[in-house]
Amino acid sequence: MVSDEGLSEEISGWIGDYAEKNGVLTLVVGISGGIDSAVTSTLAAMTGIETIALNMPIMQDPSQYDLSNNHIRWLEENWENVNGRVVDLTASFEALCSELDSEGLSDLARANTRARLRMATLYAIAGSTNGIVIGTGNKVEDFGVGFFTKYGDGGVDISPIADLYKSEVYSLGSELGILPEIMSAPPTDGLWNDGRTDEEQIGASYKELEWAMEESEGSALENYSGREREVMGIFQKLHEQNKHKMSPIPVFKRVRK
Repeated sequence: MVSDEGLSEEISGWIGDYAEKNGVLTLVVGISGGIDSAVTSTLAAMTGIETIALNMPIMQDPSQYDLSNNHIRWLEENWENVNGRVVDLTASFEALCSELDSEGLSDLARANTRARLRMATLYAIAGSTNGIVIGTGNKVEDFGVGFFTKYGDGGVDISPIADLYKSEVYSLGSELGILPEIMSAPPTDGLWNDGRTDEEQIGASYKELEWAMEESEGSALENYSGREREVMGIFQKLHEQNKHKMSPIPVFKRVRK
């Protein structure tokens, strides 16, 4: 088994190799204040390639805004190749929603629009600096329950931690020295005004979802009872419901004579 220290070097080296092979000059990462973006941006910084770390608040909870800025400051203090920026997208989001109000935007649509506006911002900067957008999704989110916004935080060029369970991301964060306040913060996507956590939205913790993901292949719901049955049901329902995010875009195949 690769140690956490060895793993961080391995992933950082993988990012660097990809950038070198593809003529990439900058790595662009959105910083949410959570563990996933903190670990990913640190791995990017370790490459020595110019890394642009973006805090993109949209009517953000002050605690999340501060966590993002604290992590960016920590990166800049430890790696000279890091350039931190704050791009406040609140006015842009409000203007867009105002234009779309006649369409009766749902709360979910508004939340996903936040993520997609951030994605557009990341790509605007990456496209202006010969860069790529680095994904921050973990294995449970990206391939388990599909807990991400299609063409929002799911719109990236490479995904360095998408094969790591959340517990492995935390372990890597501890090894990398990520700020304690980020390590202990409840995971949240930061897309809702009420500050709801990931667990509140999903109905299960990441530890429970990891168990379900490992158990799920070929498992029937009736094989479980109590909380295990409840968690497995949540996992299977979300996995099926969000398959469209995790699968290639359907393409009509013309029959050519």
